[in-house]
Amino acid sequence: MPLQDRAMLLPLPPADRAQQVTSALADFIQRSGLNPGDRLPAEREMMAALAVGRSTIREVLSHFQALGVVEARKGSGTYLLRAISTATIHMPLALDTEHLRDALLQTLEVRRGIEVEAGMVASRRRTEADLVNIETKLNEMERVHLAKGTSGPEDLAFHLAIYDATHNPLFKQLLEQMREAFERFWDEPFDRSDFARRSFPFHRTLFDAIAAQDAEAARAETLKILAVVEEDIKEMSK
Repeated sequence: MPLQDRAMLLPLPPADRAQQVTSALADFIQRSGLNPGDRLPAEREMMAALAVGRSTIREVLSHFQALGVVEARKGSGTYLLRAISTATIHMPLALDTEHLRDALLQTLEVRRGIEVEAGMVASRRRTEADLVNIETKLNEMERVHLAKGTSGPEDLAFHLAIYDATHNPLFKQLLEQMREAFERFWDEPFDRSDFARRSFPFHRTLFDAIAAQDAEAARAETLKILAVVEEDIKEMSK
């Protein structure tokens, strides 16, 4: 058989190579126990350890910088800003904190799709144990809200309980990818403790819809909550 007709091993495409290095570097950071603020190994150390060229290392580090998980400091090195692991290989999403209004509105577009679907799926799949868990979180949210006028962490716990009731682990995995962006909704944005306070009653009606296994009602109540959130973002950021 002529040489040119034989099957041959071909070099990996650059994109594949970069993805391999991305995975290897994330794995190294996780196993090394590096924490935010720690310095990464020098480029030449990573080149030698991973047997790749400088351009590939720089491509991966640029990718990490764009995601906001590392920072290059001139004359000092590259430092870890956020935790990285192989379980979150695509890295947590990070938005521009200097433009909070735009970041919240962008995140809300994604949150609306995820939470509407989660409420509908939970209403169809919830078990009695799920209802107990959701209502326990709701009761605590209502208790804290009535005592303090705000209940950010408890509100988040309520929504997480709905995610659990979907029995689809991808909902929680998506939240992990977007946790930092999502949690801004529960951290008193614009320094307003009354942010989205008007959505408070709709959490009980959302629970009622899930308990009744009424997917359309769950969708409607979720949209009411998020409509209030959107209105307050626009009003409080003026």
